[in-house]
Order: sequence, then C-alpha cells, then structure tokens
Amino acid sequence: MNTIAFTPNLKQIPAVIPFFDEATNTFSYVVQDPTSKACAIIDSVMEIDYAAGHLGLQGADKIIQYIREQQLDLQWIIETHVHADHLSAAPYIQGQIGGKIGIGEHIITVQETFGKIFNEGNQFQRDGSQFDQLFKDGDQYTVGNLQCHALHTPGHTPACMTHIMGNAAFVGDTLFMPDGGSARADFPGGDARVLYQSIQRLLSLPDELRLFMCHDYMPNGRDVEFETTVKQQRDNNIHVHRGISEDDFVAMREQRDATLGMPKLIIPALQINMRAGHLPEADSNGTVYLKVPLDTL
Repeated sequence: MNTIAFTPNLKQIPAVIPFFDEATNTFSYVVQDPTSKACAIIDSVMEIDYAAGHLGLQGADKIIQYIREQQLDLQWIIETHVHADHLSAAPYIQGQIGGKIGIGEHIITVQETFGKIFNEGNQFQRDGSQFDQLFKDGDQYTVGNLQCHALHTPGHTPACMTHIMGNAAFVGDTLFMPDGGSARADFPGGDARVLYQSIQRLLSLPDELRLFMCHDYMPNGRDVEFETTVKQQRDNNIHVHRGISEDDFVAMREQRDATLGMPKLIIPALQINMRAGHLPEADSNGTVYLKVPLDTL
C-alpha cells in the first residue's frame, strides 16, 4: 500500500468533545481549534427506529446546541468512512449551521459496489458528488489554525480515512480500544491484510498521538471509553500489539469475521450514508423507501 509520510503537529492540542449514541455504541466528536472558534464534527449520527421506519435527530440537535452555545464556527463535517452500523446526520447539521461534508475519495468504489447491490440505477451518482470534499491520502487542510491531515487507512472499507488534527487522530472503525481490538474486514471491499497494514501505519506515528475511537462495545462490562494513544495500542491491543505478525492477524481476523452477523442497521445505513446522509429520492407517492436486497449481503 503506497502511502504518504508526514509528521503531525503535536504542539497543537485541540479540544475534543465526545457525544455518545448508546443505541449504536457510536462516538461523534466536536473538535475545536485551540486558538479560535473554528471546529469540525467527526461522524455524526441520525437515529432510526427501523421497525417503525422513523428517523430521529436528537443526537445531532445536541451537537448543534453545543456549537451554538459555545458560539463556534463549524467548518467541516467529516465522515471517516461509509458506516454500516449507524446513519449520518451530516446534511441536517449542514442545513442548520453550515460546514463542508467530507469523506475519502474511495467513496466512489463504495458507491459503485453498493449501487449495484441496491440496484440504484442511473439516477444514483457514483462519483462522490454528494459530498463537498473527497480527501486523498496525504491531503492537508485546516480547522481555523489547526493543522489537519487525511490518511487513507483502508481494510474495514476501501474508503476509510483517519483524520489527524494536531495531536488528535480520529481512526473511525480501523481500531477499537486496546481491549476491543480491531474492526471486521469482511464487508464488500474489505481486506484483513490491508487492514493490518493500515493499522501498522497508525502505530508508526508518534507514541503520544491521541487516538479517538468511533465505537466502544465495553468488553467485559467495563465503562465506556473512547480515547487511547499510539503507544497504548502498540503495547496492549489484543489483535495487533507488538509482535503479532501480518499472517497471524489475517488468520485471526478472517476466522473471527466468519462468526459475525451483519450489523442490524446495515441496510438503511449503507443506502443513506453512501449518499452523504441524504435520503433516496421519494417515490411517486411522495414517500421515501429503502430497499432490502435478499440473499445478497
């Protein structure tokens, strides 16, 4: 995997405010430039009552309320990847308080794959145009004066990106807390060997770099956690700590993935998230419908 090397600016220490969605075990974050009111949102959540076909925005409203109360300037709404376990609230947040919606450039691969699975037809654009920004590996951008870097870290999905903002990195589903291990790699376009290589790229970064998780499933009944460091992951991660070879990881990951069921929200999540959080076009009766492909995923 060809990657671009860079050195994060560890002297820049953004404020990171977590928001936890208990229904999907998902963390969203507000990340604020320490020298200004500029901020970004990482991995927002829109709730869904799947059985009732009802969408909710309570979590997004809490984030919006926080940003308004703190009088912050929202510049970016970033998706670390196309999530299969929760729905994005990015367009709703953008409509309320602005910001550009960004995702990795390989969203195009994901759109092509799942556009076919859901038989979306020609009306569904597979060029990433639903997003305002498609990040390439090594892209640099700013949140106010905060220096940010986008790293392509595929394996869980082809479009996974890690976003490093000063001394904080948002790893999406690439890693969990050390006692949780790593993400599955068996979705279409996933690859356990590529995931291992992406994780090693992260673990080659400075020891003290803070890592923020997208999910925590509280193994062994512990309290919820969301922050660790490169050193803690390298020393203690149950799947990829120091000394575990690529072949050993791939064998473990593939064996483990074979026992996992599909996430309960994968059907609605993929259809909405590959559209940057937008709903599919309404049918002729004005109602929006989601498809359930049988015996496909």
